[in-house]
Amino acid sequence: MHALTTAAHRKATWWLVAIVGSLTALSLAVPAIGSAEETNPNNYSCSGSLAAGKPEVGSEEQQVAYAFHCSGPITGYQLQSQIPVTGVEASPLVSNIPSGKPVNDTFSCSSEVPGYADNCVGATVSQYETIAGQFAIATKLCAEPRVDAVLTVAYAYLEKGVITQAISGPFDLGRPTNCPPDAQSGWTRLSPRPVVVAAAGKHHGKGHKGHKGAGKGRGKKAGKKRP
Repeated sequence: MHALTTAAHRKATWWLVAIVGSLTALSLAVPAIGSAEETNPNNYSCSGSLAAGKPEVGSEEQQVAYAFHCSGPITGYQLQSQIPVTGVEASPLVSNIPSGKPVNDTFSCSSEVPGYADNCVGATVSQYETIAGQFAIATKLCAEPRVDAVLTVAYAYLEKGVITQAISGPFDLGRPTNCPPDAQSGWTRLSPRPVVVAAAGKHHGKGHKGHKGAGKGRGKKAGKKRP
């Protein structure tokens, strides 16, 4: 698990560096953060969820649907999965809250297949726009370990003529909804179930007491044999 996590972090680092170059032209059209009172793009609040996705024609792989929104505009995001990703939807849908109507904002997504990340570049122009897409995995949705994607978002903008990039996250989208509850229910990757370790020291203490008792018994028997 540690090796997979390390690989995912390396991919995340590469993506966060590469996105600056790919967003250069786009960021020229994105307004700068106007004042200190506005939302800090390095400290966004994002929330979302995972669920069963729509079947893809010609594919038997499990589709995982995701949806999330953030407290400010973004120009890119990455979903990191601990389950290998075998495919991604190229163009997620962006809609307005609370109307739910699609807007003209778009994203383009790609991924190494198989891999552990879904990388998307595009733009939302306002806060709390819902981004909904899906990716594929090779395991069943509700089989343990269940997929649990972690979200990181980026926002590139012009500030005093200089392209600046802000990063917020990670945010845990949680385990898939509508799956039967089990021992892992209610826990996530960023808030895992505590590991209970047996108190081995107490068992050793009882064992030592037993040995002491045996020693005393042998001493009494030896004393009776003396004249």
